[in-house]
Amino acid sequence: MTTIDPRLAGRRVVVKVPATTANLGPGFDTLGLGLSVYDELEVSVRAEPGATVTVHGVGKGEVPTDESNLVVRAIAHTFAAHGVALPGLELVAHNVIPHGRGMGSSAAAIVSGIMAAKGLLEGIVELGPDDLLARATELEGHPDNVAPALFGGLTIAWMTPEGPQHKRLTVHRGVSLLVAVPETSTMSTALARSLQPESVPHEDAIFNVSRSALLIAALIQSPELLFAATEDKLHQNYRASAMPETNALITVLREHGLAAVVSGAGPSVLVLCSDPAQRLQAAELIAQHATTPWVSHMLAVDFKGATVNTHPAEAAA
Repeated sequence: MTTIDPRLAGRRVVVKVPATTANLGPGFDTLGLGLSVYDELEVSVRAEPGATVTVHGVGKGEVPTDESNLVVRAIAHTFAAHGVALPGLELVAHNVIPHGRGMGSSAAAIVSGIMAAKGLLEGIVELGPDDLLARATELEGHPDNVAPALFGGLTIAWMTPEGPQHKRLTVHRGVSLLVAVPETSTMSTALARSLQPESVPHEDAIFNVSRSALLIAALIQSPELLFAATEDKLHQNYRASAMPETNALITVLREHGLAAVVSGAGPSVLVLCSDPAQRLQAAELIAQHATTPWVSHMLAVDFKGATVNTHPAEAAA
């Protein structure tokens, strides 16, 4: 019989994790932004073994409510990685981030579980930023979404033999965001990745290197360069056939000088604006040209990343 650490008894944590948008045009699998849309999670340790999940909001009636739930799997993965037996768990998820829309819903679920584990393990195992990013990347497969979900702001993520690394940067206060989300269509990240070739022309690689470098400068220092900085030749054109309306809207927006790109794997559209008037123009153009229902969200960059509040006092109850 597995022995549960008695210090876990009665513990409860509350986690808040932002949505994210990755790639940002040319920064494929590297660049990401935290968004001011949040999933919240409450996790309590209980005497009964196993886990149950109650879902409110997005995903209710659709996502698993037992141990196969991605959040539970992320908690279990973190406990196992640090050699601690998993106690019985009661989860309540308050979900707002759309699923399958390119706003990092799977990354948010993974980070929610890892941050919950961090809070539950406080005083037993201390998890630093590198540990959190490593556990999240092991589950997500790549760090571009989990890094901004964990740390907020603009993140650059890369892989090394020692594991995933990240650098967090502060976005220029003149940058404002619009994310347009289709109400009905979704996109599988696996499908989106399957549409890309295994190799690209040398000149396309050089093109994206230059635009990615320029995009960092535009986001942290020179927002007026956002339009030129968001050009891409590595992934969006290859995926366009699977998201025709997304592609059409991006074309219209860019024809009007707006820095529009696919948000993550899509099908949502991200518009990086250098002034608030551009956001209004983008929303108007989307409303005029969309052939199915889309919702335009005026968002800010999340600067805090994921947070966890621990309530260990209940252990004495």
